[in-house]
Amino acid sequence: MNQKTLLKLEYDKIINLLADQASSDSGKRRCKTLLPMTDLEEINTAEEQTAAAFTRIVKKGRPSFSGCYSVEDSMKRLEIGAALSSAELLRICKLAETAGRAKSYGRHDTVDELADCLDSYFEQLTPLTPLTTEIRRCIIEEDEISDDASSNLKHIRRSIGMINDKVHSTLTSLVNGSLRSYLQDPIITMRGDRYCLPVKAEYRSQVSGMIHDQSSTGSTLFIEPMDVVKLNNDLKELYGKEQEEIQIILARLSVDAAEYIEELRSNYIILGELDFIFAKGALALSMNASRPIFNTDGYIHIREGRHPLLGKKKVVPITIMLGKEFDLLIVTGPNTGGKTVSLKTVGLFTLMGQAGLHIPALDRSKLSVFENVYADIGDEQSIEQSLSTFSSHMTNIVSFLQDVDDRSLVLFDELGAGTDPTEGAALAIAILSYLHERGIRTMATTHYSELKVFALSTKGVENACCEFDVETLRPTYHLLIGIPGKSNAFAISSKLGLPDYIIESAKSHLSEQDESFEDLLADLETSRRTIEKEQAEIASYKREIEKLKHSLDAKQEKLTEQKERIIKEANEKANAILREAKEVADETMKQFRKFGKENISAADMERERERLRKKMAKTQSGMTLEKKKPKKQHKPSDFRLGESVKVLSMNLTGTVSSLPDAKGNLFVQMGILRSQVNISDLEIIEEPMTITAKQMRRTSTGKMKMSKSLAVSPEINLLGKTVDEAIAELDKYLDDAYIAHVSPVRIVHGKGTGALRNGIHSYLKRQKHVKSYRLGAFGEGDAGVTIVEFK
Repeated sequence: MNQKTLLKLEYDKIINLLADQASSDSGKRRCKTLLPMTDLEEINTAEEQTAAAFTRIVKKGRPSFSGCYSVEDSMKRLEIGAALSSAELLRICKLAETAGRAKSYGRHDTVDELADCLDSYFEQLTPLTPLTTEIRRCIIEEDEISDDASSNLKHIRRSIGMINDKVHSTLTSLVNGSLRSYLQDPIITMRGDRYCLPVKAEYRSQVSGMIHDQSSTGSTLFIEPMDVVKLNNDLKELYGKEQEEIQIILARLSVDAAEYIEELRSNYIILGELDFIFAKGALALSMNASRPIFNTDGYIHIREGRHPLLGKKKVVPITIMLGKEFDLLIVTGPNTGGKTVSLKTVGLFTLMGQAGLHIPALDRSKLSVFENVYADIGDEQSIEQSLSTFSSHMTNIVSFLQDVDDRSLVLFDELGAGTDPTEGAALAIAILSYLHERGIRTMATTHYSELKVFALSTKGVENACCEFDVETLRPTYHLLIGIPGKSNAFAISSKLGLPDYIIESAKSHLSEQDESFEDLLADLETSRRTIEKEQAEIASYKREIEKLKHSLDAKQEKLTEQKERIIKEANEKANAILREAKEVADETMKQFRKFGKENISAADMERERERLRKKMAKTQSGMTLEKKKPKKQHKPSDFRLGESVKVLSMNLTGTVSSLPDAKGNLFVQMGILRSQVNISDLEIIEEPMTITAKQMRRTSTGKMKMSKSLAVSPEINLLGKTVDEAIAELDKYLDDAYIAHVSPVRIVHGKGTGALRNGIHSYLKRQKHVKSYRLGAFGEGDAGVTIVEFK
């Protein structure tokens, strides 16, 4: 891969971001040496590894490889039989512990977790638990060995502690006793590894012992009293034995570690590779990146790609296609419009993808495998080489133009700039035509109008532009493929305050063809904005409709669940009541048989009857729905014969067929059912009068209407009739019910074969005075009844 291109497209900055994600020196080195690959199988393997690491990080968090230390020097020393230091043994221990944690992380916790390509790495790791356990038992820190490392070491340190205690107690007694007046300060100090007392120089002869040091003024002598000389000698000897025992322990641990030299080397290599792979997964997660789909056909389709080195809040996603319907894309538009960013995005995504990295774009983005990527981007003016901008660009282009082939991707930024516009445009067209004829995938940015015309008139070449908002004088950075960019020089100048007469004068210097071309571009831009706005509105409506559909589906599902639950509960309650009723009936029959055989008194029979009656009443209360209260408390005098009422406990309508008695009970006719009901369970249905009282007194017709309203039942029973007989009877009944303003009415036709029901429904469809009709609900007669409402 062209090294100059890697720098131009800032691939090195991506590698630095990747290295920052690694937690071990081995992983960081592996990241910094990553280069784009050209073999499709290798690229797909690397991408699969990145995807597997990404998935594991999302599900289980990221593993740490910070304990992956290089132990190669220690391994070489172990191979020749040398003993390692405590620090080296601890590094080996941390490496093995890191391998153990990584292996545990790599296990699949549940059966539904699918195997991935990283399983083979985790399976090759060797935790070396016995070795790490022994090292941790013996070594606490680099400079501290545990007392339990060996029984001999424990005995030596116990002896050291005992002698230390004797030395301190002896010196303390001397300081607080006979020598107190001879001391410069009543303290115990150390000189070298010997315990001493600070004695005044004039009392040297009064204190027997060995002088180890004196103060700078000579007024104080540090004397080791003879009483502790032997103890100090014993202490020094024990310290020597302690160091010897520590060396024995380290040598033993080194022999243990030497048994796992190959495993430790393998762990180090595998952990470094895993750290590198998980660094790629972590980078993909931080960039919100996705795995690209690779091909070898030269086809690129980046869906809403975001340049990874731009701020997440500032970057504008762009969609780019190249290599299918056209192999040359020419991007035009004003400066600072995002043309170079679009160019770099294509090149950098290609390099990242071929290096096995995910790209910050939408899923299902497509990239092609290129043998090489050539880029001429940026100002390469060189004072040292006496090269102008144009010359430096041409030098760079010439350097790779002879090497490009159909497996290359070529990127030009401001091709032909830095020289005479006419010659520069002609030269740019010639270079692009040469590449286009060879089928080389090319993307170029330019200001030249000639290149816009070249793209419009040449097959396999497409225009694109970076959108610019003339009102705000700011680029939107949206890339629009299929539309050539407009320079907007006149519009921008006008917005910035350039006088109109100067702008008009400038327009007069344009040829009529150029002016028409710019007007055409302006019309295309206006049409595009209108279409995009309409498409956005349509998309918004679609989303809203989809949201409403989901909401309705959820409500319907909830209602269905509630219905099923209510029916289930009702069936369970009904079964329970039936069982209880059966038990009461069985008990009653049993008691009556008993009364018939035995001589039972009337009082006992009455008590038993009363008990059964209460029990049946309790059972019946379980079947009764919660009683609704009427909206208005009625008096007995409010009820008239034939008056429409609603029985609240049954949720049925009917007509009063008898006046209330002293207790407020009356009979109500509800279709074929006539039942005694208390006025507290009734609600009078207010109905508008169809005729005035005056008309009722004057005409016999009025009397007929009133009498008919009193006589018409809210229900008609057509069971057992043929369709023709039922329709004839139903026709008269509906007329009477409509005149009497009885609504709704119930038509009882039964379920049967459904022929009678279908015939009645066909008839109801043709009746103009019928507002609606429906089959009865649960508790109304179900499919054996039709409820009709009049207009």
